[in-house]
Amino acid sequence: MASQLGAAGVIRSPLLFIAAAEISGSAHRLQAGEYAFPPGSSLASVLSAIRYGRVVRHFITIAEGLTSAQAVEVLKQAPELVGDVATPDEGSLLPETYEVVRGDGRAAVLARMRAARDALLSSLWSTRAKGLPYRSPEEAAILASVVEKETALTGERPHVAAVFLNRLRKGVALASDPTVIYGLTGGAALGHGLRVSELARVTPYNTYRVTGLPPTPIDNPGRAALEAAFHPTVSDDLYFVADGTGGHVFSPTLAQHLKNVARWRAIELARAADGGGPSAR
Repeated sequence: MASQLGAAGVIRSPLLFIAAAEISGSAHRLQAGEYAFPPGSSLASVLSAIRYGRVVRHFITIAEGLTSAQAVEVLKQAPELVGDVATPDEGSLLPETYEVVRGDGRAAVLARMRAARDALLSSLWSTRAKGLPYRSPEEAAILASVVEKETALTGERPHVAAVFLNRLRKGVALASDPTVIYGLTGGAALGHGLRVSELARVTPYNTYRVTGLPPTPIDNPGRAALEAAFHPTVSDDLYFVADGTGGHVFSPTLAQHLKNVARWRAIELARAADGGGPSAR
């Protein structure tokens, strides 16, 4: 350590560092790790930092709604991490910010993300609302992944979850655009609005064509979306559409829904006339 610190210009004399470590009783308590020292740091401050392990802290953030392949790409781009890692099952990770240290293995960090997701799923399953039509916690995670893509508003997620759960109970198709896109691209951006031909294409994830839940999650849902799937709003609503403010308007009947859609189309047309172009849901 003394040699490395001297070579880096952190301390002037490696021998003096060794002597100070011995005299202070720190010699056998120094901790390996990555450290950053401001120019002109005193010998005492350097010694104290290494003795108490005040290492450089690094953070890896996996955003809500990323696919597992996208999450692995985030890990691969982190220069602090080492080693290869395989892409895990879709929806098996908990999006969060994780602290890592230089030299941590990517596989080990991924295992932490899986363990965090499993622990949260188990906790939510044991406290879930009564009467939910899930046969397993994994089915709730599938629905949460759809909710994650349908709205960015945390406060709306329990209501969106309620709509989809009502559709499941009635045997009505979920009719979710994000599931269709996942079936076409595996979670990558489509690059254009969904076309009629794409909505007509049958895949296991086309919830316009196939009733029930998709076969797997379509992303890694965050904590709020998972909580919404286990604790949805009590509601009879079966439909929702964008309201023009970034949120959605909900309705229990098709007649009311069609009126809400007409309002949204009018907003789209007005925006297009102003040169802003239509806004997606």
